[in-house]
Amino acid sequence: KVAVVGAGVSGLTATKCCLDEGLEPTCFEQSQDIGGLWRYTEHIEAGRPSLYPSVISNSSKEMSAFSDFPFPEDFPVFLHNAQVLDYLQRYAEHFSLQEHIVLGTTVVSIRKHPDFATTGQWNVVTEAGGKQTSHVFDAVMVCSGNFSEPFLPLHCFPGIERFRGQYFHSRQYKHPDVFQGKRVLVVGMGNSGVDIAVEASRVAAKVTVSTTRGSWLLSRVFKSGYPWDMVLNTRFMSLIKTNLPRPLPWWLINYRMNQRFNHENYGLQPEKSFLVREAVVNDDLPSYILTGRITIKPAVKEFKDNSVVFHNCPEEEPIDIVVFCTGYNVSFPFLEESIIRVEDKHASLYKYVFPTHLEKPTLAVLGLIKPLGSVLPVAEMQARWVSRVFKGLCQLPSRSVMEKEVNKQKKNQVRWFGLTFDEVLKTEWLVYLDTLASCIGAKPSVLGLLFTDPRLALTIFFGPCSPYQYRLGGPGRWEGARQAILTQWDRVLKPTRTRVPAASSSSF
Repeated sequence: KVAVVGAGVSGLTATKCCLDEGLEPTCFEQSQDIGGLWRYTEHIEAGRPSLYPSVISNSSKEMSAFSDFPFPEDFPVFLHNAQVLDYLQRYAEHFSLQEHIVLGTTVVSIRKHPDFATTGQWNVVTEAGGKQTSHVFDAVMVCSGNFSEPFLPLHCFPGIERFRGQYFHSRQYKHPDVFQGKRVLVVGMGNSGVDIAVEASRVAAKVTVSTTRGSWLLSRVFKSGYPWDMVLNTRFMSLIKTNLPRPLPWWLINYRMNQRFNHENYGLQPEKSFLVREAVVNDDLPSYILTGRITIKPAVKEFKDNSVVFHNCPEEEPIDIVVFCTGYNVSFPFLEESIIRVEDKHASLYKYVFPTHLEKPTLAVLGLIKPLGSVLPVAEMQARWVSRVFKGLCQLPSRSVMEKEVNKQKKNQVRWFGLTFDEVLKTEWLVYLDTLASCIGAKPSVLGLLFTDPRLALTIFFGPCSPYQYRLGGPGRWEGARQAILTQWDRVLKPTRTRVPAASSSSF
């Protein structure tokens, strides 16, 4: 019996993967519906992520699908949050997950059973309608996400206590009306920060974005008009990035990112361009900078009564509203600190999933990672691996080996990503998927396919690494995987080629 905490992306696929392995999942969701981050509500619910209504996915539908359940072909390539929720609801219905989900039930505490050392069991206390209930589970999957507890380090902004204007964290943002005619400062340049700045600039008197480090900027519309992730996240590209001498991948990233426009000319060039920063995905920012709607500034030095001073900028900037897009804390309020210790917004977990010190590997965390690609197939691959570990079909290495790898991973993250805020959660998307797929025997063999199915092999190697690749063989093999891979570009073009000129070609 497995307790699944949360019915968002990770919780749904965890429930499904448990069923695939013959386990008995019970998924506890504190709100009144499934969907997690992707379920928009006008009001902000405590303990839940909060979306603004205009959110569009940053990853294309083909690269964001669960590996045995493609998005409908008529869905757009990049999806509005309501369409992602629709997809998740279809997924739950298709695999009959609803009967295993308990809504309106909060997980209050998860503690080791008295005989945990021999059984690996957990005491789980839940609360619904003011009444608490105790359960005993053989294993636990924590799928509660990390977008519920805002990180708002006001102590890092001198003078904020005397600022007379309005300020709030991006989690509280819903509609741009609040910015009408105002002078707006957005602190932070992640995806939310840039989205909010772009929306604000359509109604505000002035919008300024403050960034300490700068950022690479990707457009959803990439080379030849194709989705960015279907062009960049390929086995061929991954091979180049991970096997060339270190300076060469950095040079290639600089070159590729600056092909569309010179980031330095727009004030966006990352301060340490040799670090592999998570790119911001936005289609409007460069043109909004060109037209003066948005101004990019360095880090905030201090706030005054009605203005702000930036580093290396002597003049004060008048400001009415500040939006802090400073990210989120990682927290597990229902777990004892001895089970998962969080330090500097980072939890030390083997392959970002398993605590290394438990006597029995019967608790796992899913989705606590920021890959340079969609999190849906990553959460699914984690769930496939975890469910097989719980069942005893996959074995974890010894504690010392796991701790050694965790420490090594930290060093690599510092070298590649820079250890600031939540950077340590970031990792190379395809390499990570392949690593977990190897653990369960689901990694595709390009060389083997080259002899038996050369068309498929070449598509897998040079084409996008869509999640269906991980259903070609091994446990959980899906008969439709090959066809899904060979028709992925058809599903990309279907919703866009609504008018085809008579003389055009219809193929990719």
